[in-house]
Amino acid sequence: QAQLVESGGGLVQAGESLRLSCVASGDSLSSNAMGWFRQARGKEREFVAAMFWIGDYTYYADSVKGRFTIFGDKSKKTIYLQMTNLKPEDTAVYHCAARDGFGYIMSPSAYIYWGQGTQVTVSS
Repeated sequence: QAQLVESGGGLVQAGESLRLSCVASGDSLSSNAMGWFRQARGKEREFVAAMFWIGDYTYYADSVKGRFTIFGDKSKKTIYLQMTNLKPEDTAVYHCAARDGFGYIMSPSAYIYWGQGTQVTVSS
């Protein structure tokens, strides 16, 4: 049984930082890449960042480039999303996801395992 569990969300002021964590277990451990997506109220889920377990390949949405960093520790079965200089428009539920196969890494459809999400709220 695959499981992804996120943590680290919270309420912060604009300009502050947060680090999200996602612990993987079960079938999700066989994935070749992991990603973070977010969904604000009333909006569609959008890509935030992704990484391959092998190699140093990372991908970011333009809106977070230079502010967010994705990295992982496979020995701990955990990926992280370090978020700095947070803005009110970053407010959303953040989900981690495990990709299997060869789908487009920035597309939610490429991911088959999803966590329940953690709320990030940035006040102005």
